[in-house]
Amino acid sequence: MELTDIRYEQEGAVAIIALARPQYRNAQSYRLLDELDSALERAMGDPGVRVAIVRGEGGHFSSGHDLGTPESLADREARGIPESGLGYYDSFRKYNLDLTLRWRNLPKPTIAMVEGYCIFGGWMIAAAMDLVFAAEDARFLAGLVEYFSIPWDIGARKTKEILFESRFIGAEEARALGFVNRVYPRERLAAETLAYARRVAENSEMALRMSKLAVNKTQDIQGFTNAVEAGLHDYMLMAAHRGAGRAPGGERRLGGVDLALRGERGERPTA
Repeated sequence: MELTDIRYEQEGAVAIIALARPQYRNAQSYRLLDELDSALERAMGDPGVRVAIVRGEGGHFSSGHDLGTPESLADREARGIPESGLGYYDSFRKYNLDLTLRWRNLPKPTIAMVEGYCIFGGWMIAAAMDLVFAAEDARFLAGLVEYFSIPWDIGARKTKEILFESRFIGAEEARALGFVNRVYPRERLAAETLAYARRVAENSEMALRMSKLAVNKTQDIQGFTNAVEAGLHDYMLMAAHRGAGRAPGGERRLGGVDLALRGERGERPTA
């Protein structure tokens, strides 16, 4: 697949895959997600690659799903995706659950390298990777998203607290909650992540594959995959009843994001 919204590089045994729509803070169009899947498949199929890093260009990991940029609207129209029925469901499920689960179960280690905003759909991509390394300025926003791994990522009670309030989580808090593995100054993040990936690449392919499989199987025995599939349908029910409405004033963002941004600006009650 020709890559337009993804940039693929290789540093020795490490593939570096960048979300490359910085003009939209790497909002996730269907084309971007198709290209990300293709790039990850390329890394998995290359015997010279042992680890894949996924990052965002332009200072942000991802602002979440594309809610209506001109390019995305034109692409969806060209694809002929219906507005309802099984055709809509199949497409929605593919891009919001099936691909994400596929990335979670890729055979080689993956690392999300997060700077700046990592919102809703951005959380989904990061959560599907095996590890998350973050810059000190990274800002994570969880929600009732389509790939609902969040109770597994940070625990049930903290998930409720954050979803009820709609607030950003800083990098250090995300590390304390167990979602982020390591936090570095922004200027050191790329070098430290690459250095770690190179050390991982020195391990045997068998040890890496079986270690990842064992951990994922442990989660699945506890119900992970069934739970995230159920979460997709909870999300679709909420969306059908306008529960994930847009921000006021016609802004191209969801209401929960608007609340979180208002909190960042100190525009919400604090006492």
